[in-house]
Amino acid sequence: MRHASMMRRAGAAAAVALAFASLTLASPAAAAPPGSGDPLTPGADLYVDPHSSTAEAAELLTGQARADAEHLAGFPTASWFTGGSPASVKRDVKDVVVHAHAQDAVPVLVAYNIPFRDCAQYSAGGATSVAEYTAWIEGFAKGIGNKDAVVILEPDGLGIIPHYTSVDGAQEWCRPAEADPATAAAERFEMLNHAVDVLSALPHTAVYLDGTHSGWLNVGDISHRLVAAGVERADGFFLNASNYQFTANLTAYGRWISSCIALVTQLDGAYGDCGNQYWNGGPSNNWSGVTMDNLREWSAGSADPALDTAGVDSRYAAQLGGVAPSTHFVIDTSRNGQGPWDVPSTYEDWCNPLDRGLGERPTADTGEALVDAYLWIKVPGESDGQCLRGTAGPEDPARGVIDPPAGGWFPDMARELIVNAR
Repeated sequence: MRHASMMRRAGAAAAVALAFASLTLASPAAAAPPGSGDPLTPGADLYVDPHSSTAEAAELLTGQARADAEHLAGFPTASWFTGGSPASVKRDVKDVVVHAHAQDAVPVLVAYNIPFRDCAQYSAGGATSVAEYTAWIEGFAKGIGNKDAVVILEPDGLGIIPHYTSVDGAQEWCRPAEADPATAAAERFEMLNHAVDVLSALPHTAVYLDGTHSGWLNVGDISHRLVAAGVERADGFFLNASNYQFTANLTAYGRWISSCIALVTQLDGAYGDCGNQYWNGGPSNNWSGVTMDNLREWSAGSADPALDTAGVDSRYAAQLGGVAPSTHFVIDTSRNGQGPWDVPSTYEDWCNPLDRGLGERPTADTGEALVDAYLWIKVPGESDGQCLRGTAGPEDPARGVIDPPAGGWFPDMARELIVNAR
């Protein structure tokens, strides 16, 4: 997932932004409630797929590389579904879900097939039309049926929206020539809303929308996108998919998003009134805010103003009064044990960074009221892509090798993640 806040450019007029906002925030007439059976109750067993991509990679390796892959294959990781026909994705999803059910375990399934996914970057691809995606997601849902499942719905799906103008008037950097500027953003929300309704109608499926991460979109911006995509009818949102932000920072960020959603949807507040990580002023620090430092871990009451969450926490406490935030979230901890890579974001800090480590093991027992689970959404050991970092390539200048394509097994990264695990 990308640090899009570093790439967005100022753009369309505020009137256009407001008109689009009113369009996308309209809820469907018949909203489906979230599934009544919550698969992520504390103590839930997450599914370890014996035929995972990690296990398959191990079969082709030798020595330390094989041992590393076999070790990682023993942990619950998500199964990614990235294309195919409605019939084939139904079959493939059903295969995972049925095997998980036989073990009384909960599978984590990633739906990653939205048109213009990743905006033609390293993980480009996806369906070619609204109709094609709608049919595909319906096939995906049929594969789950009445079994337990957690669905991570479209990583980057809300972080990178083609031809989108944000609630604060900034124009998205993603502007593919093949997408109609007049309809592309609205179609993205249309598809995600449909997916939420189809998946949430299943009796034992939890569905989470893309909430980006603490080093990316500000709280008000992503909260607006989540509400427009139907988060109130989903089970919540996910954070940090395929990224490296600290769990403590993500927990604070997710709590603020949940608070912002409550402020806007229950108290008629404005997204622009939502406290965020780029200015952390609030009553507790006499409104003397600064930009928070995502390269170190945040905490309430930290002596360093750039790490202190108390200002934003106190701001939401004053705004919400007796209203409790209720939108839940999950966090991808697969590679965040050492936090983000300390290089300029223009150097593709998200792409196969050096010396990162595994984070918290997958579990539904988080000890955090709003955090439903720590999950390994990104498969640790798989490449983020052939990282060029602004060069002509083909070698990754940081590593001195040609990185595997996105999703390919990367023994060097697997070794680093294990050695630096936290």
